[in-house]
Amino acid sequence: MLATRTRIVGVLVGCLADLALSDPKRGHPVAAFGRAAATLEQFTYRDAKIAGALHVSLAVGTVGLIGTAVQRATARGNPILPVAATAAATWVALGGTSLVRTGLDMAQLLDRDDIEAARRLLPSLCGRDPARLDGSGLTRAALESVAENTSDAQVAPLLWAAVGGVPAVLVYRAINTLDAMIGHRSPRYIRFGWAAARLDDVANYVAARVTAALVVACALLVGGSPSGAVAAWRRDAVRHPSPNAGVVEAAFAGALDVRLGGPTQYLHELQIRPTLGDGRAPTAADLRRAVALSRIVQLGAAALVAIGCASGAPSAHTRRAQRRRP
Repeated sequence: MLATRTRIVGVLVGCLADLALSDPKRGHPVAAFGRAAATLEQFTYRDAKIAGALHVSLAVGTVGLIGTAVQRATARGNPILPVAATAAATWVALGGTSLVRTGLDMAQLLDRDDIEAARRLLPSLCGRDPARLDGSGLTRAALESVAENTSDAQVAPLLWAAVGGVPAVLVYRAINTLDAMIGHRSPRYIRFGWAAARLDDVANYVAARVTAALVVACALLVGGSPSGAVAAWRRDAVRHPSPNAGVVEAAFAGALDVRLGGPTQYLHELQIRPTLGDGRAPTAADLRRAVALSRIVQLGAAALVAIGCASGAPSAHTRRAQRRRP
């Protein structure tokens, strides 16, 4: 139990670091992993699912071994070390503050009707083709990205870190990064990226639904509708091509009374997405509300982690009884 509580303390410290410091501007470990994975791809790439599975196994497996070694090394000696290691890994895996800042910057550009600058900023949020998007399209793309990344970059890292510490949260971030790199359905990656995309679906399945539940619980704090979030989640999520993004985006759409989905232009293809929610087309003000909701959901996830630790702690009576056992 002590190890669990130490891990949870590290997770919460890592969350506070993300809130206070955002991502490191230089030498980010996730960027270093991306470069290493791209180098590995030069040797592993074949237009086949088995090659993609090998690529993912090597990249993710290496990260898992490193994370396990770090966790074991810091478990001995100074009790501060495991807290620091878990906090650092959680901070590296989180992207909440960067998401908030980018989302607010996008809303400001859209308010000023600075479409060209908004197009330049959009790749920081998602992989859409910004050249083909007007102000309305940029707003929808940004809001959908904020919604999806609330799960991917905020809730999921906290949950994985709480469950498995350093190796679990680093492996999760490696899986999610590989999905962003090769998991899309471009001609090059439709087979090679299959394993990365499916593994990311599994890794985010629980977190997406926890995120949607937190959206429902927190909707009123941004003037939203909990019942609208539930209705859109139940009605629209199943029609989305992603088993996880659809859940979160539908909950955001219903909570904010906006309409998401529809034709979605990526660099490599046009996807006709289902409509999520039955409200109005989103505006820059709605994007700001989505950003605020995203931040509140991250804090809610951190609170769930802390509550889970507290509820799992043995009572004083139980601890005395345990000490009396022969």
